[in-house]
Amino acid sequence: MSAPPGVLGQAAGVVCLWDGATRKGSHSAGGMVLRSLSGGVLMAKGIQFPGIDDPTVVELLVLREAIAWCLGQGFTGMRFEGDAKVIIDKINSKDASDSRMGVVLEEVLQYFCSNPGFSVRFVGRRNNRVAHLVARKALSLYPTTSRFFDFQAWLGSRM
Repeated sequence: MSAPPGVLGQAAGVVCLWDGATRKGSHSAGGMVLRSLSGGVLMAKGIQFPGIDDPTVVELLVLREAIAWCLGQGFTGMRFEGDAKVIIDKINSKDASDSRMGVVLEEVLQYFCSNPGFSVRFVGRRNNRVAHLVARKALSLYPTTSRFFDFQAWLGSRM
């Protein structure tokens, strides 16, 4: 029996970068990028969050979406990398005590507990630049839907 594609992808060194972008008083967006350790972009996706402008909450929502996206792609092992240190520290210490992040933080912690092949790691903004570009592009597309925008092709033209 062969391994699911996600297991093979993780063994080959695929990571998921994520980042959020906000426009105060208006809306937010996020970017998620599956990247090989050699730097190649395998897949990219943007998402919008109308009416949410708290940067920490947006980062957490983007991470939740990135996890669901990776699970939907069949990945059973994945390292998630982002620049939201507060969130990453809470996940790694299994600390759900933040009323601002509430139920979403609990849900993300549950994803990590029930998927032992998943991990999260802090990377600085410079190392998270590609996810930041996708988040900013998704933010600029508001209020049109970013659902059908080809983020991977757009990234390819920028890199």
